[in-house]
Amino acid sequence: MSEDKYTLSEDDLAQARIVVVDDDPLVTSSLKNFLSLDMDVEPLTFNDSREARSYIEGHEIDLVISDFLMPELDGIQLLAAARRAQPEVPRVLLTGYADKENAIKAINEVQLFQYVEKPWDNDQLRHIVIAGLERQNLLRLLKRKLAELTETRSDLESLKKALVRAFA
Repeated sequence: MSEDKYTLSEDDLAQARIVVVDDDPLVTSSLKNFLSLDMDVEPLTFNDSREARSYIEGHEIDLVISDFLMPELDGIQLLAAARRAQPEVPRVLLTGYADKENAIKAINEVQLFQYVEKPWDNDQLRHIVIAGLERQNLLRLLKRKLAELTETRSDLESLKKALVRAFA
């Protein structure tokens, strides 16, 4: 993302690191096809939530989409691990078993970015992915700017001390 504009470019989308996790290979294949054909994004897909967790814990990502009901680690457990590993990465829970209790639990436990019901609407999912990636890019830009401000403040403090010593 260029620093003078706050929307995603085509390059930003092409470089986005999106992790998609569902124990059903048809779902991961469908999401991969949608994201690559519709948005020019090549997501990393996993059908094993433990493998996905290992990947997320060892690699920088921009967004994670996970099914809710999976063997071994369910979506909430996986997204909780993602939150611990990369707290600012937007987390999306995808489920065919939507109910208020699970939605509230997921929102509270893993601070979900979005909760999406299967079958998903492609337009809605596109907007969620773009909003999540924009959020992630803006957070990274903010961190860079804060680091620059901290460095500038430190430089100014050093200059101030040097001036005080020079004119004391």
